[in-house]
Amino acid sequence: MNKIFAQVQEYMHKALDEKHPSLKKSDLEKDGAVFYMNGKNGTEFDWYVNDHLPCFFIFYNDKENLGAVKATLYTDGGLSVYVYGDRGHADPVEMNYMIEADEKEILYLAVLLAKNADGNKVWDDDISKLDCEGVPDEEELKVFLSLKDAFEPMVERKNMMGQIVMVSKKVREGGFKIGYGVRDEPVDENDSGWFFSVGDETDEYINDTGNIEIWSVNSALMYEPALMEFITEPYGTGIVRVSSDKFEPDEPGKEVFIEKKK
Repeated sequence: MNKIFAQVQEYMHKALDEKHPSLKKSDLEKDGAVFYMNGKNGTEFDWYVNDHLPCFFIFYNDKENLGAVKATLYTDGGLSVYVYGDRGHADPVEMNYMIEADEKEILYLAVLLAKNADGNKVWDDDISKLDCEGVPDEEELKVFLSLKDAFEPMVERKNMMGQIVMVSKKVREGGFKIGYGVRDEPVDENDSGWFFSVGDETDEYINDTGNIEIWSVNSALMYEPALMEFITEPYGTGIVRVSSDKFEPDEPGKEVFIEKKK
């Protein structure tokens, strides 16, 4: 077994034994096998967007099959382990460890997992079945590293989620969809620079700070998912709603499609 896998497995069982010493191997799926849970987003996504590998799990061996232990291995070697009691129904207890491996070795493991798990369409399986010994060849490593740029927009969106946007009160109070948006230079690190409105407000209305609400980027995207396509566009960008579910870049003379939420 890959030496990093071995340590992840050791720490997961150590944490479980410490918090729930009465549990037997037979209480756990496949006597406590560790599963690599890459089925949701895949190895490359979690590596570049979340700075860790997809999670590892040990499951309870019963009808509900809930998680007993979850572990997250970060790119710097940190390992966060969460132990769930009450057959998976209790809130988890967190324990933290450091894996004895350098960042290059963890990167090599990620490349091998992308190839031998994701690449072979092996999803959410026992790590003992995954061939991750040795090191990837130069071409495999090159391909994996080349994917970083492709995930940059996702990383930027993730980093923006807690930032703020300014929104015309007419949007929420009037029950309207967002019809217009413009992104200016932010005033501080918490500001995304975005301002959203219905699109038919007067300058007098917008210039009155009492008519402006502060939302998070995340709230704006939940209210209007169609903004996702443009949320990371550069400062100076303007967008206009052109249909019930579509925005386009703003241009002189382009009309705003104004519509209330159903």
